[in-house]
Amino acid sequence: MAKGDKLIITAAVSGGATFKSNNPAVPYTPQEFADECEKCMQYGVSVVHIHARDTKTEFATADVGVIKATVEAIRKKCPDIIINLSTAITVGLTPEQRIAPIIELKPDIGSMNTATMNDGIADHKTGEVFFEYTFENKLGMIADFAKVMKQHGVKPEFEIYDPAGIYNIQLLSKQKDLFAAPLNFQFVYGAFGGIAFNPSLHLTMLDLLPEGSTFGVCGVGPNQVQAAVMSLLTGGHVRIGLEDNIRMPGGELAKGSWEQAKWVRELAAVMDRPVATPAEAREILGLRRK
Repeated sequence: MAKGDKLIITAAVSGGATFKSNNPAVPYTPQEFADECEKCMQYGVSVVHIHARDTKTEFATADVGVIKATVEAIRKKCPDIIINLSTAITVGLTPEQRIAPIIELKPDIGSMNTATMNDGIADHKTGEVFFEYTFENKLGMIADFAKVMKQHGVKPEFEIYDPAGIYNIQLLSKQKDLFAAPLNFQFVYGAFGGIAFNPSLHLTMLDLLPEGSTFGVCGVGPNQVQAAVMSLLTGGHVRIGLEDNIRMPGGELAKGSWEQAKWVRELAAVMDRPVATPAEAREILGLRRK
């Protein structure tokens, strides 16, 4: 890491399985999303990761109309912010439903899950599994999603739940013109079916990345702080937000994703990692210019 490397802070402001009953600050309506994103920008966030919500069921929705209303509300209030839409969205969707918002809305970034895996909800203290399913991400589907994203000017963000995801992207990268440099990876620590944060494993995965790649971390629950610190130390970027963790480092409920961004920005200042503006983040990630 070079001294003064710019840090990109991403806020995953809602997710698909975090509800107001868990933390009242979780946004549901388009206006709530826009307000939260504006607050996040004030504390150094340049990228927001979005799962729009069905306000009746409270779950994440694949309804393109609802997603569009949410994205438009955010862009109206935060015209410079970088929008990252999920292609996981929620459970039980076809590949066509998962990729439809990318085609219709053309966000700056689309999440790209990199391996089929177990997924669900569990108590990591007791080992009790409340809900589980197979999260399907076959290599052919990943390649198809990549072609669609490239056609519509959307940059993939590769979600890495274990080292196999990196190897899958390395393999697919051999297909001509499937991905454009730089490749952008996100290490997800602490998710059901994936790896927990481990400093040695983090360093191993860094060694596996293709030359010139960028990377960031997403730490779920108690993995959030340690993963963020490690990413800051090793030249990576940081994702925070109520999708990943409803609490602050001290254990109290976060007042919003913006409050988590605040502690990341403060820690980054101590470590001489200036926070990137949206324009600077676009340059680092190789995104299309606005």
